[in-house]
Amino acid sequence: MEIIEGFAPYGEYQTWYRVTGDLSSPMPPLIVAHGGPGCTHDYVDSFKDIAATGRAVIHYDQVGNGQSTHLPEKGGDFWTVPFFKAELHNLIDHLGIRQAYCLLGQSWGGMLGAEFAVDRPEGLKALIIANSPASMHTWISEANRLRRELPEDVQETLLEHEQAKTTDSADYAAATDVFNQRHVCRVVPMPPEVQRTFDAIAADPTVYHTMNGPNEFHVIGTMKDWSIVGRLSTISVPTLLISGRFDEATEACVQPYADEIPDVRWTIFEQSSHMPHVEEREDCMAVVGAFLAETAP
Repeated sequence: MEIIEGFAPYGEYQTWYRVTGDLSSPMPPLIVAHGGPGCTHDYVDSFKDIAATGRAVIHYDQVGNGQSTHLPEKGGDFWTVPFFKAELHNLIDHLGIRQAYCLLGQSWGGMLGAEFAVDRPEGLKALIIANSPASMHTWISEANRLRRELPEDVQETLLEHEQAKTTDSADYAAATDVFNQRHVCRVVPMPPEVQRTFDAIAADPTVYHTMNGPNEFHVIGTMKDWSIVGRLSTISVPTLLISGRFDEATEACVQPYADEIPDVRWTIFEQSSHMPHVEEREDCMAVVGAFLAETAP
């Protein structure tokens, strides 16, 4: 399988990307947008399996993360949805695939993908929104509901450190792991590619802390009021929704996508939380591959 890595100049910054497969294939390539905001491509690496169908798969690290340009000095006015939408458009044009491509976004990547798709961009043939909320208010309320189901001592530890603003403590991290093992990735220990993303966030949490917060359920960053509810009806391409039965992106989080997007279907993976592409890898790739074969051959 051919693998090409490179950098797309984005203004004065550099976006790292990797292409698995042949971009000259007649099938529109699949772009994979990672989550966070502030993760890396590593934990969604498994989507390269789709390249076995003959469709090229493009991974990239959003600026601020992974192998792309890091900007730890930038604040909340810099890290915005328009910035990352423009980066995605820039990558598409750099790779010369504007005429036809598909987009898969996982978690924050799906939020970005929805923001991208509501503009009806040229060349977009199919959209996959994986494990993504349509409103951060719903995400936060659902996260708090899931949090109330954690063991009492874990809840107390979380609250104590949040009130003391000591969310960087080891005890808080250990309590957070309890939530993550239930609702983020139920494969324990985490697979190496998932661990690499978590390690990358720890090494440079600029984007994650600025836009999200210290973890998945204590959301105090600039995205805390984000919503795309009421704007989704303009998405004009076939759309696949993916979520897990134990997902932190609960059914309530995903429901607006199902309600508002005109051409939509939804698969819930019964043994997964937030990462069906890891937790039920083979089945997830089969669903994604079949959807793309049907909608963007």
